[in-house]
Amino acid sequence: MEIKRNGTQPSMQGPAEWFTGAVRIDPLFLKTNDPSRVTGASVTFEPGARTAWHSHPLGQTLIVTVGCGRVQREGGPVEEIRPGDIVWIPPHEKHWHGAAPVTSMTHIAIQEVLDGSSASWFEHVGDDQYAG
Repeated sequence: MEIKRNGTQPSMQGPAEWFTGAVRIDPLFLKTNDPSRVTGASVTFEPGARTAWHSHPLGQTLIVTVGCGRVQREGGPVEEIRPGDIVWIPPHEKHWHGAAPVTSMTHIAIQEVLDGSSASWFEHVGDDQYAG
């Protein structure tokens, strides 16, 4: 058994190559012990902030905890997400997620690592795409 104490893992800024706007990532658990492949983080997006388009080899679950956000899969509509909503993104589905234009949003993101990677990153989401 291992206990990760609150405050012992440093927050990090979301890298500009993967995010637009101000994003803070707070690691919750990382793949550290085989055979586990699961990683998780609490991610806070300031108003208007969002991920770039990306996909996950084994899918991703988002649990919205605070605020109001947006999510979109390639070819689908921009959808609003709120606290208590759970979003399942299937493996290899190209998508993005982030905060609403005037409200921040925090979600817990859970995904698995396959062959050393938990995500493939693509182009940034433009303002027109974000607006829906």
